[in-house]
Amino acid sequence: MWIIFLWGKVGKFQFFFVTLQRNLIVMSTFIGHIEGKCDEKGRIFVPAVYRRILAENGSNRIVMRRDTDNACLVFYPEEVWNAKVEALREALNEWDSEDQMLLMQFMADADFMDMDAQGRILLSKRVLEMVGVEQEVLFVGMLDRFALWAPTQFEARKIEQKELATRIRAKMTQTTNH
Repeated sequence: MWIIFLWGKVGKFQFFFVTLQRNLIVMSTFIGHIEGKCDEKGRIFVPAVYRRILAENGSNRIVMRRDTDNACLVFYPEEVWNAKVEALREALNEWDSEDQMLLMQFMADADFMDMDAQGRILLSKRVLEMVGVEQEVLFVGMLDRFALWAPTQFEARKIEQKELATRIRAKMTQTTNH
């Protein structure tokens, strides 16, 4: 819920309004990294803290998509996925064949996932092989979504600590200067 405060003046009268916006999705954030395992059938327990965040926000389903740049899978609560897809759709020209193919390929790499009663998701062998997962997995929070990595893949891609600090400092400086 948003609370918007407005102040105004008409003649010698001053007024103050408070409006409440109920259509805003407020979501707890997915943070941290959590180790897990994949069984021989491809079942993986979604971490309890992530399941709790999903439940608190009324997310019954999640959408899995292979990341466009990294060897990992990204999981979106359904409403977050829908918002991202809508933003992409609005950025594309539906009558442009290249934009159509971009959308089709983006959507082709996505799949709805349902958790079973124990909080597990089932991933196909093909999907697991695409991202290098054998048995060990690593969940990594990404604020409004989370990723699943093979731990060795994540370690290989991680930015060295000093470089990470430099890049974050540069991004935060850009943000505060706007």
